[in-house]
Amino acid sequence: MRILHTADWHLGKRLDFFSRIQEQQDVLNEICEIADQEDVDVLVVAGDLFDTFSPPVEAIELLYSTLKRLTNHGKRPVIAIAGNHDSADRIDAPDPLARACGILFVGYPNAQLSASAATTGFSITKTDKGFIELLLPRYNYPIRILTTPYANELRLKHYLGDDDDREAKLHEILSTHWQHLAETYCDTYGANLLVTHLYMMKRGGEMLEEPEGEKPLKIGNADLIYTDAIPSSIQYTALGHLHRHHQLGTASSPIVYAGSPLAYSFAEAGQEKNVIIVDLAPNQSVVYTTHRLHGGRSLARKRFDDIDLAVQWLQNNPNTLVELTMVSDTFMTSAALKRLQEAHDGIIHIIPIVQQQGSATETAQPVADLEKDVKSLFVDYFHSRYGQQPNEELLSLFEEINGEIDTQQTES
Repeated sequence: MRILHTADWHLGKRLDFFSRIQEQQDVLNEICEIADQEDVDVLVVAGDLFDTFSPPVEAIELLYSTLKRLTNHGKRPVIAIAGNHDSADRIDAPDPLARACGILFVGYPNAQLSASAATTGFSITKTDKGFIELLLPRYNYPIRILTTPYANELRLKHYLGDDDDREAKLHEILSTHWQHLAETYCDTYGANLLVTHLYMMKRGGEMLEEPEGEKPLKIGNADLIYTDAIPSSIQYTALGHLHRHHQLGTASSPIVYAGSPLAYSFAEAGQEKNVIIVDLAPNQSVVYTTHRLHGGRSLARKRFDDIDLAVQWLQNNPNTLVELTMVSDTFMTSAALKRLQEAHDGIIHIIPIVQQQGSATETAQPVADLEKDVKSLFVDYFHSRYGQQPNEELLSLFEEINGEIDTQQTES
């Protein structure tokens, strides 16, 4: 049985002011093509379907149209769970209609779906809290899926109550819950899978870095789950939350972060983005491969001290989103800024760095002569701050602003 594992779509997410919706549409189209080309039987999305609790309309439409396409007319079950960016209620809301299309949404931990024939393509044969068993016509064995969407403190009241030992309790409760489900349902006569959206690591292992700008799940160690909580009968664990691909398990029983399909912050610049194809069979070791995604614009952090070189690079790399740092000895003029912006439509930030000249002994703070006029005081301040005289453009702008202030004061 072949599974496609993906996560962290973050539909509706922007990079500062820049919309990524077209890139998201392109990369999701690529995932649909991979699912068809690889003849995938089941698809799982391990949380963070949206970027916010109230996503824009175009993001909602993109999610539903993509998931429906991924079901291959109801023949391929699609299991999508909520992440920490998702509203559990929003994820659960379309469940009856979605299930008729072959989409199984799971918004809350311990959610129990009703056991019924979902579509002509597959059937739900068993359910429990946080568990579903599916039977596909082309296989003589079922697939069992433990589902644990992201659980914040409010959602975990079912488990923890007012217990102060939250760190240990969370790990223990999930471990016990998963073990109970595995012992009850996950024998060696079916394929066994866990899908969850959590911060997970090996006990005593390396702390994995959470994405820049991501809502952190690891606050101290309060929300930390160790890999030894996963039952031994689980053949593959599909994780969501971290945006870089990681493998935390063994070769025979992988525990995998699929990563996000696009780079969503400049800290992810240069990262390879993938989906995971997993081959499962009862009582056998898992084989999984990464399939690289090519959709979307790449992200780049670039630093130049020459505007001509910067413009040349920008013109040679049009399909990028850029954080551009410009280092110079003088304050950047509006003409230089305009030249950069006209060279490229994907500059997200321009960070000017003015190098101060002179030694540390030459930069002692002078005493301001308050007898001078305002313009002279501004020139003195600028020189003390940047080690140079302001250019004519800055002086003209200062005089214009100062003139408006004087006019307002006279009128009042």
